[in-house]
Amino acid sequence: MGTNFERYRVKAGTKVDLGKEPTRGDDAYGGDKDAGYARLDALRDEIAELQDRLYAEEKHKVLIVLQAMDTAGKDSTIRDVFKETNPQGVRVASFGRPTDEELAHDYLWRVHKYTPAAGHIRVFNRSHYEDVLVVRVNELVPEDRWKRRYGHIRDFERLLVDEGTTIRKFFLHISKDEQRERLQERLDIKEKHWKFESGDLRVRERWDDYMAAYADAIKETSTVDAPWYIIPSDRRWYRKLAVAEIVLETLKDLDPKYPDPPDNLHHIAIPD
Repeated sequence: MGTNFERYRVKAGTKVDLGKEPTRGDDAYGGDKDAGYARLDALRDEIAELQDRLYAEEKHKVLIVLQAMDTAGKDSTIRDVFKETNPQGVRVASFGRPTDEELAHDYLWRVHKYTPAAGHIRVFNRSHYEDVLVVRVNELVPEDRWKRRYGHIRDFERLLVDEGTTIRKFFLHISKDEQRERLQERLDIKEKHWKFESGDLRVRERWDDYMAAYADAIKETSTVDAPWYIIPSDRRWYRKLAVAEIVLETLKDLDPKYPDPPDNLHHIAIPD
């Protein structure tokens, strides 16, 4: 039995307390992981078909934003949800520490050029939200400055929506205990050593500060047209399934169609 993943959508103006939001979320399909992955396989094919139509039609633009604490599964979510899609029409943009050139401009300068073109899906692995998260927690700019950015971000996303972009934003919500296990996994398994960074431990020490920053950012910027979804992510299969279901419904709502062929195609014969 499935579940209503739309319930994870944060309504505009809703107060967010991440300490009260679920992180496990294994109720879908009776908590049956195998059934969940079977459903995910089917979803991938449906997403790929709709993405192919979207790319051919060149009408709609889709922006997917993924934010999370370290180890929550942003990379694997992107890989597994969009596994069957055409990479020409699905691009990923990752935003790490700003370069000197980027710091010389306003904080949205580096982001805008990566927003999707018509017919494309763009996935942000981290995003403009770093400038009200990392910047806030590490006190890189004064409080009154980062607080004003909530309004900037709402206006920026409103601009994108008004110009034809559909936006869906996902916070992949894991528990602190689950993160500890995943970080330990990166130390215990040789093939995962490359994933471990000591800086992750420093971020972990500020867990409560980050939860407060995420909660405020989600509350201040979840709007009717650019909603946030808080996705329980302690179970890998559930997280991927939830994101895939929401992405699929988003594409279905857009209802992309293949363009009509030119009228004279029936006169064309391919020579031997």
